[in-house]
Formats: sequence, structure tokens, C-alpha cells
Amino acid sequence: MSNLELDRRDFLKGAVAGAVLLLSADVLQATESQKTDQKPIPGPPVAIGVIGLGTWGRQLVTTLGKIPSAKVAGLCDIYQPYLERAQKSAPDAMAATDYRRLLDSNDIEAVIVATPSHLHRQIVLDAISAGKHVYCEAPIAVTVEEARDIATAGKNSKGVFQVGLQGRSNLLYKHVEKFVVSGCLGKPAQAYAQSNKRQQGRRMAPEPEREKELNWRLYRATSAGLIGEQGIHAIDLANWYMRAVPLSAVGFGAITCWDDGRDVPDTVQCIIEYPNNVRMVYMATTASSFSSEYSLFQGSQSSLLLRENRGWMIKEADSPLLGWEVYARKETCFDETGICMIADATKILAEGKEPGKEGSVAPEKEPLYCALENFTRSIRENLPPACGAVEGYQAAVAAIKANEAVLSGTKVTFDKEWFTV
Repeated sequence: MSNLELDRRDFLKGAVAGAVLLLSADVLQATESQKTDQKPIPGPPVAIGVIGLGTWGRQLVTTLGKIPSAKVAGLCDIYQPYLERAQKSAPDAMAATDYRRLLDSNDIEAVIVATPSHLHRQIVLDAISAGKHVYCEAPIAVTVEEARDIATAGKNSKGVFQVGLQGRSNLLYKHVEKFVVSGCLGKPAQAYAQSNKRQQGRRMAPEPEREKELNWRLYRATSAGLIGEQGIHAIDLANWYMRAVPLSAVGFGAITCWDDGRDVPDTVQCIIEYPNNVRMVYMATTASSFSSEYSLFQGSQSSLLLRENRGWMIKEADSPLLGWEVYARKETCFDETGICMIADATKILAEGKEPGKEGSVAPEKEPLYCALENFTRSIRENLPPACGAVEGYQAAVAAIKANEAVLSGTKVTFDKEWFTV
């Protein structure tokens, strides 16, 4: 009989693998894009120029330096100290204070536009005209008109045009999306998202003009507000999972903490309406960091709570069992039992391990790394980007109009034509 006995670990591995087979084909089979993501990217590293070297621009440079398929070939910022600081991370890159020098260089294949949002338009249009592949940070613009100009050029570009909504490349979000498509939520009821981080956001500079440039996010003329600069990522996730664009928004905003001359609210609340009577509540404040950032999707059978690198499914007591839940890793989530969503579950199972019990519960690669790697793969393999012109434009329009609702304190009904590009 000893030959017939199974080791408990082997039994559980087999049970988990068998239980996974109870899921729909959409959930359990690796998609073609997932298979592609695992293949080495062919050709030499893509020579990339980074335009805009503020805090986020420097993060882009640092991350690109870790990606085998990318090479930082150019650096550009109008502020010399920023340029010099970035050069320490990429000493061999061309350095310039005029972005057109990067566009004129035959040694640079692609550019990342990481300047303040209100400065994107001309740089993007010039880069596309110069034949460069373009990665444009989100939001692509702070007005619908400029966003449409950028999206139209990006859609018609012969090269790759990708928008920096890295949630579309997030391994966890991509994994959870398959569960959403399979109907795990049941009948969708509502969504909620928040971005809380205590920070004044005001930066000092020796000259008033430079200080105004640094603090562009604090003024309505140059910023789409908290919902446009931060909330756009939650809105894009909702657009993606719901397979829809919003119908309307009503919002409120106020300067509750940082009364320092800014005219952009430091605290906002917005209700965004989607088809089928589903609404998303978005809230953000720079007065408090409590509970940080997350998105929550609730339905009649389960709820999904997602942070950037962690996710949980909380099932209703009367929802049907799919068979795999008993083997999944569980954690307490808001006083409920949450089933951990493991982004690399398929890979972990293939290695003969138990997801969530052997190995990390967080994805191996950070979302920004995945987004930039996807950009290089799209260039080398002529593939659609993770977030293209249409998706990036629709998220921008929704965020810009939601910000208008916040500033006016009234309801803004969306025109379907706004989302067409």
C-alpha cells in the first residue's frame, strides 16, 4: 500500500491543478499575449530618449536601465540641474535641453514624453512626424481638444504609440481581468477607487518662473487635477474591466488643507456613471494618507479589491463554488476572508509549486517595468501596445470631464462623440 500512497504535497499540487481545470477556458489557459510576454525580445535594445526628467522622468530612466531590451540613448530637460542629475544614471546618453535634438538623431528610435501634461501635444506631434516610436505619459493632455490631436496622430502613426497607463501592463490586473471576463463578479453593482497621500505637493525654486513650472499640477490652467493626474489610472481600469466608457460624472472638490495660493482642490469626490446603472465613486486627498490607494469592484457573487501589486477576491456566502477556492491562499481583507489573486499562478503551477504558498504573492515584475518592456516588444515585434491611442484618449476624456464636474460641483453628461477618435 505504501507505493499507492501519495505525498501530501504532491496531492495538493495535483488537486490545485485539477481544480484550476474547473475554470473557464478564458481563465485557465494562457493567452497568446501571455505566451508572447514570456519570449525573449528579438533584436538589439531599443534606443530610447527620455524627454522630461523630473521625479517621474528619473524613475523612467532608472527602470529602463534594468530592462535588457531597452537602452537610454537620449536625455532632455530644459532645466540643466535635472539633466545633469539624470546623466549620472545614463552617462553615455546624448544630453540636450531642446527635445528636437533627440528627434533629429538617427541613433534614437523612440522617445518617452514625461514632461508636464499640458506640454505633451507639440512634443508628441513633432516626435511622430520625425518617425519616432512614442510612449506618452498619462494623461496625454489636459484638454479634450489637445488629447484628440495627440490620439489622432498616435492612431495614424506608422510607429508604435503607447500611453503610460501602466495598469494595462500590470501582471496582476491582467490576471484578474480574466476572472472578470469569466463572470466572477456576477451582476456588477458598483465600483470604488481612492488615492490618498498626505503631501503638500508644492516645490520651491530660486526664481518665481521656475517655481511656477515646477508646481504646474497645482493650477487649473496646466493641470487636470487629482482625478486627471491620479484618478485617470482608476478610471482606465474601470473602462477596461467594464468594457465601456462613462456616461456622466458629478463631483465636488475643495482646498481643505493646503491653502497656499493653488486653485486645484486638494480633496475631491466624484461619482462616475457607467452603463447598466453601475457607478464608480472616486475619492482622493492630499491631506491624509490613510488607506492609501486601491480599486474595488463589487458584484452579486463576489468583490475584487486591487492594490498595485496585491489583489483579493471576496466571495458572497451564497455564490457558487468553482472548486479551486479551497486550495487558494487566503488572507483577512476588511474583516472578510479574501482569496489572494496570484498573478503568476500559471507559471507557479507549471513549476510544480502551490500559488501563494511557495513563492511571492506579488508579481515578479513591477507595472512600470512591464509597461516599458511591452513598449520595446511592440517595437521589435510590430505588435499592438498594451495601451494604445484609443484607450489612452478615452481615459483622458473621462478624467478631464470628471475634473470639470469636480470644479463646477455639477453633473456633466458625456457626449458619445467625445470618445471617438
